Amino acid sequence: MSTIKVDTVQSTGGGVVTLTNQIACKHYVRFDQVNSNTMEQSFNNSSVTDHGTGVHTFTNTNNMANANHAPTIATEIQSSYQDAADAILSSGITTTGMKGYHVEGNSATDTETLTMHTWGDLA
Repeated sequence: MSTIKVDTVQSTGGGVVTLTNQIACKHYVRFDQVNSNTMEQSFNNSSVTDHGTGVHTFTNTNNMANANHAPTIATEIQSSYQDAADAILSSGITTTGMKGYHVEGNSATDTETLTMHTWGDLA
């Protein structure tokens, strides 16, 4: 097994490479819609707004660089979930959050574990 240890990574021109602007997961949140709308874990997420059963907006702390980022949303599967689906209702937002929607059996439903991840560049 090998280990690489460095203090600074430089570009070919001698400047420091900033890895924070690379395409990567720049926003995530694990959210409990059932038990008092609590964020259990998050990165670059300042708040969650409840818009009613199954629908929440997740607001980024830092904006995305453009509207071409790639958000995903999912729920933890439990034995009681049947015909569950999740959707992003407002993709392509750079300055505010994205709205997530959870459905079970054709009805909006709150779930205990909803996760959202956003991949792309930050502004």
